[in-house]
Amino acid sequence: MDIQPVILSGGSGTRLWPLSREHYPKQLIPLYGENSLLQDTILRLDGLETKTAENGASISVKQSLIVANEEHRFLIAEQVRQIGKQFDKIILEPIGRNTAPALTLAALAAERSGDDPILLVMPADHVIQNIDAFQRALIAGTQLAEDSSLVTFGIVPQAAETGYGYIMKGAPLDYGACLIERFVEKPNKETAEEYMQSGQYLWNSGIFMMRASVWLQAINTHHPVIAEACKAAVEEGSDDVDFYRVDKQHFSDCPSDSIDYAVMEKIVSTNEQGVRGAMVPLDAAWSDVGSWSSLWEVSPHDNAGNVIKGDVFTHDTKSSLLISEYRVLATAGLEDMIVVETADAVMVAHKDQAQEVKKLVELIRVNGRTEHQSHRKVYRPWGCYESIDAGERFQVKKIMVNPGASLSLQMHHHRAEHWVVVKGTAKVTCGEKQLLVAENQSTYISIGEKHRLENPGSIPLELIEVQSGSYLAEDDIVRFDDAYGRENA
Repeated sequence: MDIQPVILSGGSGTRLWPLSREHYPKQLIPLYGENSLLQDTILRLDGLETKTAENGASISVKQSLIVANEEHRFLIAEQVRQIGKQFDKIILEPIGRNTAPALTLAALAAERSGDDPILLVMPADHVIQNIDAFQRALIAGTQLAEDSSLVTFGIVPQAAETGYGYIMKGAPLDYGACLIERFVEKPNKETAEEYMQSGQYLWNSGIFMMRASVWLQAINTHHPVIAEACKAAVEEGSDDVDFYRVDKQHFSDCPSDSIDYAVMEKIVSTNEQGVRGAMVPLDAAWSDVGSWSSLWEVSPHDNAGNVIKGDVFTHDTKSSLLISEYRVLATAGLEDMIVVETADAVMVAHKDQAQEVKKLVELIRVNGRTEHQSHRKVYRPWGCYESIDAGERFQVKKIMVNPGASLSLQMHHHRAEHWVVVKGTAKVTCGEKQLLVAENQSTYISIGEKHRLENPGSIPLELIEVQSGSYLAEDDIVRFDDAYGRENA
């Protein structure tokens, strides 16, 4: 049985600001452990091929299909490379349209390859601690999906949680699964407690399994507008090295809808012949890490119940989440608090208000600030840069270029640049000249000069860039040649 992992990596994670930003969302951050949530999503399938289904069938796991925002394409590719994995393709969404269109793009990609694998649909931003239990549930789901079922995984609830949707159990099936009786919206506290006591409801995980052909048939039947828009977007799209760019106009015409609303609930309510909605219970220490309070719940605590990351000192502080990225964080007399420090922002909230962080992000946005979009450190396909200081007519950055990487051949209309190499060796193109700049050496790029920065060495290149001029924003870039296919800023 061929399993095609489909990883949905389109979320923004605004409730986890200031670590999560639009240009660097929560799935790319190591919130739990050393790896990012995206990396853990890929790695938790390791060893699945060594297991066999109850019917004796062997399991083969294909390389992942990743559906992602095009803004994150190079970050995702680099994170997959860092863990020694490969991907089948990264499908780029020009605009977010929720999970049903994203899954439809992946199913169409599988169909174009001539296969009809079982799609394993996983959001890239979940934490699952019990990998063995997760894989055993996948084996059960695989056997149901092979029999034309649309399978979801219901999380065995640990509390009367009001932040999740619920799924009611139906008639029992093989492999410990059951039919889906109905989907339920996020309940109030009293209703959630009733669900817990009944034992008939599981949390909706957002993880699914089904054959590609079964999903395409279902989306064509129950939401043909999504099906048609996605098909046109794929047919008019184009390959771009490791990426597939769907057509922006057709995909923008696609309605935004979830897998549950677009298909699953309709199959359950109409009792469609030949296709059934099935649910496999999953008890694997799962969390969608949807807020700072949920991260506190799943993370290891110290003796005072605190979760501490970074350079933190505490006195008389209990049951709090304390994260420091750049500076010393010191607390006294706190309880049930969240304090998160980054280079350009500090967020303080009571754990009871963790869901309200998204309102802070909206306040920042409507006031014309940029801290909701990017960190001070900005990642690029060639490496990263970090703003150190800025003032009227000047800006200072630290730039890191990966071994063998190069920036585009470019020019600026309004700024000059002075580069000082502090580590490694830079190969610099400046007009018609090329030169090597070693550690403790510098060079100057005048306004309007064509230039390129490269790292010909085997260690990261680090330099300090001093920009001066009348306009210093990132959109003052004219690109003449770029190894990564980027257009002019």
